[in-house]
Amino acid sequence: MEVYYYILFFIMGTIFGSFYNLVALRVPKKISIVKPNSHCDYCNHELKWYELIPIISFLLQKGKCRNCHTKLSWLYPFTEMATGLLFLVSYYSFGFSYDLLIALTLVSTFILVIVSDLNYLIIPDRFILLPSIIVLIITILDKGVLIGLRQLGYGLLCFLIMYLIMLIGNKLFKKESLGGADIKLMFLVGLTLDPLLFIIVVFLASIFALPIALFLLYKNREHIIPFGPFLVFGLLVVFFTKLSIQEILSKMLMIF
Repeated sequence: MEVYYYILFFIMGTIFGSFYNLVALRVPKKISIVKPNSHCDYCNHELKWYELIPIISFLLQKGKCRNCHTKLSWLYPFTEMATGLLFLVSYYSFGFSYDLLIALTLVSTFILVIVSDLNYLIIPDRFILLPSIIVLIITILDKGVLIGLRQLGYGLLCFLIMYLIMLIGNKLFKKESLGGADIKLMFLVGLTLDPLLFIIVVFLASIFALPIALFLLYKNREHIIPFGPFLVFGLLVVFFTKLSIQEILSKMLMIF
C-alpha cells in the first residue's frame, strides 16, 4: 500500500508541477492562467491533451513542438520531475498529517518561486502571501489559535530582521543588496519554523548560492543572482530534516 501512495504522490506532483510552470510563467506577465489555453510559445499551436502529459509528452516529442518542431525548454520536464519527487519525499517524511500539508505548500512555493525568479527575476507577492495564509491556517487547525498567533509573531520578527539586514546592506554596498521578495519570504520562514532557525535557513541559502556567485565572478560577469529560490530551498531542508533549536544547541554544547 505504501508503494501505491508513493506512486500516487509522484504522479500528483508531476501534474501540479506542470500547472505551476504555467502559473509561474504567466502570472508575472499579468496573463490569465485560464485563457488562452496551453499553447506553443513559438507558433501558438494549441496543445492537445496528449501533448500535456507531464514528462512523457516532452520525451515522446523529443523535446520539440509537434507543430513547428522548435526545441522546448528542459525547464518543463525538470520542474515536473522535481515537483513529483518532492511530493513523494513529503509523503515519505510526514505521512498523512498536518505537516504533510505544510510540506506540500512549501514545495509548491519553491517551484513557483524558482521558475518565476529564474525567468524574470520577479517573485509576485501572491506566490508568498497565499502560501503564508495556508501555512497559518494549517498551523491553527493543528496546534490552536495561540500557537498560530505565536508563529505569526515569529514571521513578523523574521521579516523585520531581514528588512534591517537589507537596509544595512544597501548602506554598505551603495546599491540594493536584497530584493523585496526575499524579505517577504522570511515572513513565510518565520511562520513555519522557530525564529532562530531562520539563521540556519539564510546560512544554507548562502551556501547553495555561493557556487553560482563564484562562477559568475570567475567569468567576470556582473549578474543578479536570484536568491529567493535558495531561501525557499533552505527552508525546505530545515523543515524536512525536522531540526529544532533545542537539538542544535545540545549538539553545539556537545562539541564545545
